[in-house]
Amino acid sequence: MRLTLVSDAWTPQVNGVVRTLTTTVDHLRRRGHAVQTITPDRFASLPCPTYPEIRLALTTPYRVGGLIAGFRPDAVHIATEGPLGWLARGWCIKRGVPFTTSFHTRFPDYVAARTGLSPAYLWRLLARFHAPATAILVATPRLAAELAEHGLTQTRPWSRGVDLGQFHTGVASHPAYAGLPRPISLGVGRVAVEKNIAAFLTADVPGTKVVVGDGPALAAMRARFPRAVFLGSLTGAPLAAAYAGADVFVFPSLTDTFGLVMIEALASGVPVAGFPVAGPLDVVGADGRGTVAGWSARIGATDTDLAAAIRTALTADRAHCAAYAANFRWEACVDQFVAALAAVAEPEGLIP
Repeated sequence: MRLTLVSDAWTPQVNGVVRTLTTTVDHLRRRGHAVQTITPDRFASLPCPTYPEIRLALTTPYRVGGLIAGFRPDAVHIATEGPLGWLARGWCIKRGVPFTTSFHTRFPDYVAARTGLSPAYLWRLLARFHAPATAILVATPRLAAELAEHGLTQTRPWSRGVDLGQFHTGVASHPAYAGLPRPISLGVGRVAVEKNIAAFLTADVPGTKVVVGDGPALAAMRARFPRAVFLGSLTGAPLAAAYAGADVFVFPSLTDTFGLVMIEALASGVPVAGFPVAGPLDVVGADGRGTVAGWSARIGATDTDLAAAIRTALTADRAHCAAYAANFRWEACVDQFVAALAAVAEPEGLIP
């Protein structure tokens, strides 16, 4: 299959969306698919306000459409609702070219967390963006049900996976943990108001709280919580070591659609604590015993009292956590992606 992937989220950004897309592209190419990526690194760009690591591409429908037409794909997938996504969407609609989309981020809720404004208008805008898609790929049934409430019923499953070669129980602990009071509670993600980091750092639990990540609230959080350890952004082996040395992983976000970091932590043998909301409920489950059929061992906890969730999660067996994470395989996720696009692909090509 020849596939055009359009995304405003791409390297060098470090987040779950980018990891999902780049990993999927790598697997597709290894399987022999030809993949064209239309991403901000191909154009002049500006930093997104309050998200400077996100680059907003400066280009035209003519250029984006020309790239698609020149590649002559069998399928077009538009992954994000940014400038490139809107340009590709408009070009496809104007020429009657079918396309699929995916829903990764609750931007309306992010904006509401930052501004206090109602997310209703942005939800209408997102619904308008995705409505013409032949299929909308989503990570969980819970997210599919949420989109259906906004009139988007053409969803298909596209789950998430974990690199078990990178994240596993055999990784040595991060050297920054040496001498820190235990238990070590770890949070990984963008240090921003919408990630609800303060709820983690104010949780009344013993030991040391460690935060891995960068973001606009980092300086303020360091000043407000001087007893917490902030390691900045980590990738690769240092990130795996940060997971491996922790005693519990804390995911305080109330707005994420999945939370790839949770299954990375579990693969490292670290139980997960979070609020009973989308994301933790889809990975850890309401009772902390996962969501995979037939699984019964505790791998974490969810609770409206985050400190209580952390204390309960600490009782989980690390071996059970790692075994549970093995259910989340990238190969299966890529199978879902290929199936969704193959169902709507044009064997003779989309472009006349």
